[in-house]
Amino acid sequence: MNRPYVRLDRDDVAVLLVDHQAGLLSLVRDIDPDKFRNNVLALADMARYFRLPTILTTSFESGPNGPIVPELREQFPDAPFIARPGQINAWDNPDFVAAVKATGKGQFLIAGVVTEVCVAFPVLSALAEGYEVFVVADASGTFNAMTRDAAWARMEAAGAQLMTWFGAACELHRDWRNDVDGLGALLSNHIPDYRNLITSHTASRP
Repeated sequence: MNRPYVRLDRDDVAVLLVDHQAGLLSLVRDIDPDKFRNNVLALADMARYFRLPTILTTSFESGPNGPIVPELREQFPDAPFIARPGQINAWDNPDFVAAVKATGKGQFLIAGVVTEVCVAFPVLSALAEGYEVFVVADASGTFNAMTRDAAWARMEAAGAQLMTWFGAACELHRDWRNDVDGLGALLSNHIPDYRNLITSHTASRP
């Protein structure tokens, strides 16, 4: 089924970071751990660069899931942080849903751990309520490629769009002329090859 091109709108999007917790991160095997950490922090930097409302949530921190990755709390000290006492689907927590709806946004960029549960469940729930949902695939992780692919297929079938943080950043930015140095710095900080490109560009400018 062909769907129309729906663009991310920086004026209508919020970022939901779901269960990037120390214990759960140890389960991620479908992507290199260092690359995964870089992608999560890149998404966080992107959210700050575009000044996107961002919501953090964790599940059962007192249990094996562990605390949230500290860099995320440091990055968003004033963002809503919903420590769910036990709900597996973040959308089952009324405080989380209230925080999401309080953003007033109609599009969500969602990433988390693990993909087929902590990401898929709120994605499917938000889609069911009529929101446009974009899954940041490379900032979400799980046990292996099979479970990841099953989750991606389920979410796509329901209407979610899969993206990377790089693709999301470029779609939000729209035009290099909006801020060459700002976007260049964001990309350079997380993509070594892009750092070389931007360094070359900077050196060649009069």
